[in-house]
Amino acid sequence: MPKMEAKNLFSVCCMVLVAGYALAQNAGSPPSALDSRIQQAVSAVSAERLQASDLALVNFGNRHTLGTSLPPEKKAGIVQASQWLTAQLQQLAEQCHGCLEVRSHSSTEGPSARIPQPTKLVNVYAVQKGSDPEASKRVILICAHYDTIAMARMNDPEAPAPGANDDGSGTSLVLEAARVLSQQKFPATIVYALFAGEEQGLFGSKSFATMVARSWKLEAVLSNDIVGGDNTRHQQGLARIFSEGIPANLFSEGQVTGGSDVPGLRRLRLLGAESDSPSRQLARYIASDVTPYLAGSNVQPKLIFRQDRFLRGGDHSSFNEQGFAAVRITEFEENFDHQHQLPRMENGIEYGDLPKFVDFEYLAGVTRLNVAAVALLAAAPAPPVEVKLQTKELVNSSTLHWLASPDGRATGYEVLYRDTTSPQWEKVLPAGAQLQITVPYSKDNVVFAVRAYDANGHRSLPVYPTPER
Repeated sequence: MPKMEAKNLFSVCCMVLVAGYALAQNAGSPPSALDSRIQQAVSAVSAERLQASDLALVNFGNRHTLGTSLPPEKKAGIVQASQWLTAQLQQLAEQCHGCLEVRSHSSTEGPSARIPQPTKLVNVYAVQKGSDPEASKRVILICAHYDTIAMARMNDPEAPAPGANDDGSGTSLVLEAARVLSQQKFPATIVYALFAGEEQGLFGSKSFATMVARSWKLEAVLSNDIVGGDNTRHQQGLARIFSEGIPANLFSEGQVTGGSDVPGLRRLRLLGAESDSPSRQLARYIASDVTPYLAGSNVQPKLIFRQDRFLRGGDHSSFNEQGFAAVRITEFEENFDHQHQLPRMENGIEYGDLPKFVDFEYLAGVTRLNVAAVALLAAAPAPPVEVKLQTKELVNSSTLHWLASPDGRATGYEVLYRDTTSPQWEKVLPAGAQLQITVPYSKDNVVFAVRAYDANGHRSLPVYPTPER
């Protein structure tokens, strides 16, 4: 390499993180201006519409999964809710001239601790097929669960369980995201899904994730659960983004027994890659690429590097177990007096998951975060594939190579890297259209990833490289 080129390369490599999460933009990078279509979708989110959807769900009294076993004259809330959600999505499909295909996915679950007899579960979802024939094979999923429960009467399908926040807030968010995003076209496919059976053990999402694992190229899952920002707590303008470190699918049944190791776990330990799962890359993407679209917003992302809260679970883990990149989005500080409680006054404390405790402006902020993330992912080119980091020689530089993004929409690539102790990507080096690059940093000292970009500056999820000897 000529001396001048080496000098320029070193200068580019040393550019640092700017504006919090935003990565530095270097010479040769694609345009960094915000996409006006995505800005339009973000600004179109309505707190009033979110509130109207949430109140409609609450008015069903409860949405207990076991309600599907009640006789028709009981008018079970879970049945009414699934019908109402289907109608809402069909109405959106009409408004966008058929851009949404509304579907349902059913399974029979139980018996189990919270499903004492075989019970039908119905997931409701809508598919917004991508506009590009090849890119449309990629799927971005935004989801929530619409069932509710009162733990004091856990198996009573008639117990009052309004579920305004858990998870009427997430369900309303998905509907609102479908409304604003269906007004535009994106190269990749977007799916809006609403699951039943979450409170009984994630049954709806597990069944759905198993189904899509057989045929979908699912790139990212954003699961929204308890995102209403309980107005009695201090949310600090933050929404938590939970992401797994060690991929859950490495622990699938039969792989790890009696304390024995498996190749995937062994390699992960050797590489120090405990914080570079696909889900962790998705979380970082939300913090870096999505944040510029939230300037002036009342809610910003807060990364939490664990799969979920202590003693808790969520639908994103169903997709983690199938090997997909999936994160949980949830409010910053929960009020447990307003979750899974029978509505009542007791010792001067009001219990119950009621609409009066939901902060709909906060919910609108979390919805904007989701809309920007889904839109960016659906607009971006596919990530590069077969990303490799050469380790066959003892040198202080690092060589990476990869194959082009399979949808053919990438115009160039970037190498991201950070210190091993840094939680977020710190630096970026444009590689242009080439599929190999050597950088003057030792692979022993930093962590690398490669991502693609298109002519409009949309960037793919980063891909962690596989060592190659």
